[in-house]
Amino acid sequence: MLYEINLDYNIDTFLSADYSTHSGSCIAHQVHELKDVHESYGGFPDSYDISNTLIRQLWWDQSQIDFEELGNQLDMEVITVSTILQPPGNTIPIHRDTFFQINKRFPDDTRCKVRANIYLEDWKVGHFLQYQVDNKWHNSTHWNAKQGFIWDSNHLHLSANAGMNNKYTLQVSGFLNENTR
Repeated sequence: MLYEINLDYNIDTFLSADYSTHSGSCIAHQVHELKDVHESYGGFPDSYDISNTLIRQLWWDQSQIDFEELGNQLDMEVITVSTILQPPGNTIPIHRDTFFQINKRFPDDTRCKVRANIYLEDWKVGHFLQYQVDNKWHNSTHWNAKQGFIWDSNHLHLSANAGMNNKYTLQVSGFLNENTR
């Protein structure tokens, strides 16, 4: 399940935040949790390391962000909200979302887990996202701020910043409302 979205929300808080407080890489988890994905593409290359998979991720709580408003617009029960600054020259290698935080907090909940990935700025040269639908790969470029996608764990995707400016995205994760699509 994947569909496009447009958010009507004030994103100034996300863009003005201090992203220097966190620095890390998602590959520490991907290498172990997604071996099946990587093996189907020839294995996880040794060339991926902290120097080219760096992200600066901030986590937001309900005292900072209106989870209810985001949930109403995205038609989901919001569990986590984060933003990512992806510096130039960095990638997030091919992966599927595993919803670690949701599964940790709600281990027996079988509702459909989804993530909204929303661009926080208009597209800039070198910024892109690739995602898979029905075994075909698609490129996302030339977006406008507040556009994005909602998907479940069935869609492989990757992100890269081959440009000259930081790339900012918002990730809203939770349970899809029953009446949605």
